[in-house]
Amino acid sequence: MALTPSTMLALGTPAPDFSLPDAVSGGTVSLGDFKGNKALVVMFICNHCPYVKHVADELAAIGRDYGDRGVGLVAISSNDVANYPDDSPDKMKAEAEARGYTFPYLFDDDQSVAKAYDAACTPDFYVFDADQKLAYRGQLDDSRPNSGQPVTGADLRTAIDALLAGDQPSDDQKPSMGCNIKWKA
Repeated sequence: MALTPSTMLALGTPAPDFSLPDAVSGGTVSLGDFKGNKALVVMFICNHCPYVKHVADELAAIGRDYGDRGVGLVAISSNDVANYPDDSPDKMKAEAEARGYTFPYLFDDDQSVAKAYDAACTPDFYVFDADQKLAYRGQLDDSRPNSGQPVTGADLRTAIDALLAGDQPSDDQKPSMGCNIKWKA
């Protein structure tokens, strides 16, 4: 496991546009589909990463807890599936169903969306406000595999809750840590 930190894109950055296939529904999901949300959570994840596996149940819980509260949620996998076949769209669909993800799980085959977001690791989290400006980027919480810390989603939940309350998240944000995105050669 190569531990890679997120790049911490500048706060206030507009959400980069995307239009990607959803491995679960078979449809296409775009940034514009989230207009009118109080917040938008964009998560770069994958199936095989031990850091994502460690938090996957909490990601499903966050989807259930916030999905009907005006918060858009979307997960994106940008890994090279030729070298990491466990991250293929068919396996993404199976993972989403097994975990109970209630949000779209999109496949970024050409990796352009990960590059536009300056995503570096899995998991990597971005929370945008109602105007789709970046309000939070960083870790889910302090837990890591084998750390002994419980997975709570505290940092991400606090950021979402602040936006739902009409506030901005604290600028004191810690980078996410995980496996590097598996870039194509």
